[in-house]
Amino acid sequence: MVVTPHLVLIGLMGAGKSTVGERCATALARPFVDTDRLVELNAGATVAEIFSTQGEPAFRALERTVVADVSVSPESLVIACGGGVALDPDNRRVLREHGVVVWLRADPVELALRVGSGAGRPLLEGGSPATKLERLAVLREPAYEAAAHVIVDTDGLAIGAVADLVLEEYRTWNA
Repeated sequence: MVVTPHLVLIGLMGAGKSTVGERCATALARPFVDTDRLVELNAGATVAEIFSTQGEPAFRALERTVVADVSVSPESLVIACGGGVALDPDNRRVLREHGVVVWLRADPVELALRVGSGAGRPLLEGGSPATKLERLAVLREPAYEAAAHVIVDTDGLAIGAVADLVLEEYRTWNA
């Protein structure tokens, strides 16, 4: 059993989960894992390749396995979750049970600026990234709210400032 809960970051693509997660992991002196990267390692294919050859349901099944595995790690981790992880009720449950879940929330317009053209991001293909992110934000907000212990708004903040806020909230939660 994990003595200190994992620090889990959720949110839409472009919210800064991986970059902030790496900084938080360094500050907490613990390993950093990114669920999308672990899916890619396990599958031997990129997220985009999995989506195009096997479809989103197959990707979500691989993702569910990764989330279950990292959640029960005996070593305290910083976990950056793919944007859709929180959609699955089992993922939400296991992440909340084994970690402090922080939703990195940002306005879809700002997210679109961060992700640019959305190249390599299957859910942003075939249209305006801003429009697609707005739609995803509306669809996913209830799942993010259900998963999160804490919400950190990232609009207009530098990565370092977001990481500091996340660490402050995590430490407060664990106090």
